[in-house]
Amino acid sequence: MNPIWLIRMAQWARNPPSPQRVKLVFGVIALCLLIFGYEWMFGWPEWLTPQKIKP
Repeated sequence: MNPIWLIRMAQWARNPPSPQRVKLVFGVIALCLLIFGYEWMFGWPEWLTPQKIKP
């Protein structure tokens, strides 16, 4: 483990992030999981698939 990560963890322990920041991070993670779940259940939309242009 890199010593920089130990310093960063010590700083977070002394000054934890605000509740708003924690909610934001969990919200972004939840949004990513929702998008992944939708794609897993229904597949990739056909209109988002790139097509090769024939010259």
